[in-house]
Amino acid sequence: MADLSPRESLSSMIVAYWTSQMVYVAAKLGLADQLVDGPRSSEDLAKASGTHAPSLYRLLRGLASLGVFREEGDQGFALTPLAEGLRRDAPGSLWAMAIMMGEEHYRAWGDLLGSIQTGESAFDRLHGKPIFDYLAERPEQAAVFDAAMTSIHGRETKAILDAYDFSSLRVLADVGGGNGTTLIQILNQHPNLNGLLFDLPNVIDRAKGAIETAGLSGRCKVASGSFFEDVPRGADAYFLRHIIHDWDDEKATTILRAVRRSMASESKLLVIESVIQPGNEPAFAKLLDLTMLVLPGGQERTEDQYRRLFEASGFQLAETTPTLAGVSVIEGKPV
Repeated sequence: MADLSPRESLSSMIVAYWTSQMVYVAAKLGLADQLVDGPRSSEDLAKASGTHAPSLYRLLRGLASLGVFREEGDQGFALTPLAEGLRRDAPGSLWAMAIMMGEEHYRAWGDLLGSIQTGESAFDRLHGKPIFDYLAERPEQAAVFDAAMTSIHGRETKAILDAYDFSSLRVLADVGGGNGTTLIQILNQHPNLNGLLFDLPNVIDRAKGAIETAGLSGRCKVASGSFFEDVPRGADAYFLRHIIHDWDDEKATTILRAVRRSMASESKLLVIESVIQPGNEPAFAKLLDLTMLVLPGGQERTEDQYRRLFEASGFQLAETTPTLAGVSVIEGKPV
């Protein structure tokens, strides 16, 4: 947008959701997967996807104008590098992200005004329940959520491993560790480290297969429960990645106090989150903060806010280690 006038830049922002919804529909219809073997006509794609051919052509033409697909010949379309990212089986696929953002996230963001007026989660108002309860009842959408989180946050793990030294630890507990992807990568890089994956029962069930496939069943235990109540004992460090930002201060403090009760005095708390910096520079964390508001009802925080949160939960903020992926390792020590 650097070459646009202020009015043109603002106009582009206003209609930005047009593009995201176009990409979502293409992902939902699986159009990229249908073009793996070469170009196809829009009419052929319409038959395969059960859609209205003239309308599908208009969608594909619009996406081709943005570099997602390429129009060839008489209403034929082919993959482009951007479209490759919408293939479900492509390395680094963003298919799940497009689906999640186009469905639950899009609807919640549509009620951003209500959240700004009330301070309450838009998702809760729209669905009558918190997002994690909603996903627990819908295994298919929960699987999309898992895949989307991996595609969004997957690059963070290497950056965390590059920035923080796990070699002195014997047992790392990943609290709220989801499908186990992060813990698997950490264990693979540190052969002398053992892992403990802790999450809700329905989430742990989704993670067991990944741990077995990775050949880590002997080094990685799993346990289920609620981190609002209790977490397993016996770890040298308790790792919470993108957990605390899901919750307001009251619930975040409840989680951290539960962790503190299970920790030995020499154990470490490792919170992985974006840390909001002062100033007006572009910052993904400031936009993610609004996603936390409209979906789970949480927030991103500054370092001072994390310091206060730690102190209220029985910790001292010892060090904040930034990574090259926009998140930091916020280390706490029991007091």
